[in-house]
Amino acid sequence: METTELLKKVRAIEIKTRGLSKQIFSGEYHSAFKGRGMAFSEVREYIPGDDIRAIDWNVTARFNHPYIKVFEEERELTFMLLVDVSASGEFGTIKQFKKDQVTEICAVLAFSAIQNNDKVGIIFFSDQIEKFIPPKKGKSHILRIIRELIEFQPVHKKTNIAMALRYFSNVIKKRSTAFVLSDFIDENFHDAMKIANKKHDIVALQIYDKREAELPKVGLIHFQDAETGKMLLIDTSDRKTRENYENWWEKKQEYIDDTFTKCGVDSTMIRADENYVPALMKLFKKRGSRK
Repeated sequence: METTELLKKVRAIEIKTRGLSKQIFSGEYHSAFKGRGMAFSEVREYIPGDDIRAIDWNVTARFNHPYIKVFEEERELTFMLLVDVSASGEFGTIKQFKKDQVTEICAVLAFSAIQNNDKVGIIFFSDQIEKFIPPKKGKSHILRIIRELIEFQPVHKKTNIAMALRYFSNVIKKRSTAFVLSDFIDENFHDAMKIANKKHDIVALQIYDKREAELPKVGLIHFQDAETGKMLLIDTSDRKTRENYENWWEKKQEYIDDTFTKCGVDSTMIRADENYVPALMKLFKKRGSRK
């Protein structure tokens, strides 16, 4: 991609997602992702009704009047974006590819984070770790992440979510919140996700395309598995074929949902061609109501 074209794309995404993060997500983000601890702020005079457990006895003795310690929530957090860049992201039948939706969502989350003075990092993964950008603060850092999301070309095509989660847990020592953005067309990531969610706070965002959930009735179609290259000829006009495909999707989705539930991971599904704002807002509100 030419530099001028890339800069235009980065700027367009920045304008749209930065506005969304300010106007829509700022309050919900703060309540959904609060600091994990309390830090000492100041000492003030005791007011009837204050918790007596917060009395600072040293200051009280010095001034012969009760004073209490005031604590504030430790706001600074570390956010990681774990982005699936396997070949299945290069799929989209309406308006845009799945990877384009992922780019916008990552940008919104990143701008929401830096507005709250949080650090943001990113891991690009396929069935290998393709790239790791350590968490930092600042607009220039976020713009670098967006540039990478737009133009990054992975070396490998397949998916290994378990490997990515293990790498993330090893490389990020401090407890952090990690958004895993993937279509989750993978298996055997339950154990790795459960372990990662004990150490960190994992949030799963499943990005999918309408035609992955249902086959259109349009006759014979050549299908190619983007990750393996395998070709199939399918007669979509056959009712049994469409029913079998629907059953496969439902079983796959049951496994994914069951994994998220058993691992204690918050999640939402977002279709590649639809507005992602309602799904994210619902997720943020759900998390915020539990705090």
